[in-house]
Amino acid sequence: MAGLRHYAQLHFIVLLWGFTAILGLLIKIPAVELVFYRTLLSFLGLFILLYARKDLVNPGGLNSLKFLSTGILFSAHWIFFFEAARVSNASVTLVGMSTVTLWTALLGPLITKQRLKIFEVILGAFIMLGIYVVFKADMTYKAGLIMAMISAICAAIFMLINSGFTRQHNHFVIMSYEMLGACITTALFLPFYKVFLADGGKLQMIPSGSDWVYILVLALVCTVYAYSTSIKLMKKFSPYTINLVVNMEPVYGILMALAIFGDREKMTYSFYLGALIIMAAVFFYPVLNRMKMKKINQPGRRVF
Repeated sequence: MAGLRHYAQLHFIVLLWGFTAILGLLIKIPAVELVFYRTLLSFLGLFILLYARKDLVNPGGLNSLKFLSTGILFSAHWIFFFEAARVSNASVTLVGMSTVTLWTALLGPLITKQRLKIFEVILGAFIMLGIYVVFKADMTYKAGLIMAMISAICAAIFMLINSGFTRQHNHFVIMSYEMLGACITTALFLPFYKVFLADGGKLQMIPSGSDWVYILVLALVCTVYAYSTSIKLMKKFSPYTINLVVNMEPVYGILMALAIFGDREKMTYSFYLGALIIMAAVFFYPVLNRMKMKKINQPGRRVF
């Protein structure tokens, strides 16, 4: 049974996930180099964790390839996420990331063959309205919002894929392979990035002392610790409760960004109106989904 300590842990994890955009701004090396180090250290942390728990297992050649391939999505997700924060700010990035619920609802029927739900379409329309209001508020951050939404699409796809993997395999084994795949993908992308995208055609592969501290926090605390603890908490909470709290991530992140960066994070009233519309739709998604599931479970009830 979940107690106060478990609720505090759940909110702390969501706080850490909201803090990742802020860490992305505090770390000075570019987004691609940052993702390389994050995925490498996350893989090493997970490998040590699995070794300590004596859970190192071989999932099989085909499964290993599937897990490694999913790492491509993680690499793209984090590169777009951190680059979005650099070209805009943490608030815009977190609002763009909150659209992951919309993309999960739209892409779910294509990937998992589940039926599209009417209320998901309605909530999706409200999210699109919120995005329109945000765009209309300030076109200065258009590039950052678009990158954040691309990052959210990548997140939605690998979450849907992983929902199938986790039914048969250990969560930590899956993620260790995915982090390795993400690290390899990022490493293979580095030469292309150096020639065509890097400032001055040079890579910045040597982080400063403070960057190392932030990268270690990002990889070991915000990734390995947060992920492993969230799995444990799944045994204490229903998916409804977890989804409800996770939807607080952009709220926590924006409040922390305002406290840390001050005026840099202050936006127009229209931006906050659009953000409020998006977050309200995201917040009510698990509520409506739970209501629908209750109706389905009632005998003799027809649900459209």
